[in-house]
Amino acid sequence: MDLFLLFLGFLCMILGVLGSFLPVLPGPPISWLGLLLLTLTSGVPNNWWFIGITAVVALVVAALDYWIPVVGTRRFGGSRSGMVGTTIGLLVAIVFPVLGVAGIVIWPFIGAVVGELINKSNSRTAMKAAFGSFVGFLTGTFLKFVVSMVYLGLFLSSTWEHRAELFPWFN
Repeated sequence: MDLFLLFLGFLCMILGVLGSFLPVLPGPPISWLGLLLLTLTSGVPNNWWFIGITAVVALVVAALDYWIPVVGTRRFGGSRSGMVGTTIGLLVAIVFPVLGVAGIVIWPFIGAVVGELINKSNSRTAMKAAFGSFVGFLTGTFLKFVVSMVYLGLFLSSTWEHRAELFPWFN
């Protein structure tokens, strides 16, 4: 059962890191679920303070992920159309990886510009708002990625620390 929980926890970690970039997956909460599954194994001692604190961090980051792009967009005079365009641009970058890794940055910005141009007639205002939407999107994505990577590091560190209990046949 421990190996199943360990495997499922590691799968949650990978999905959590991917969820940092994919808008359909909540990255940090999924990564936190991986930490919880690791804690539920018999080889890792239960540390409920650790699980509680990391849960609060995951929930705060998930909430900030919705709030930061709104603040960035509004600060630069943008609209909901810019945020929707940014998300559509990200989906285009994922589904059609034409520009490789740079596409993850370029397509959301193009989507924000198009979204703002659809919403506003002035191209200067649309570019400024798209920039705000894009900066908010990047900030939220970066924050989710950092938290998910920290959780992955904690998962791997704890697994390594308790490897004798988790993998007794390798001793």
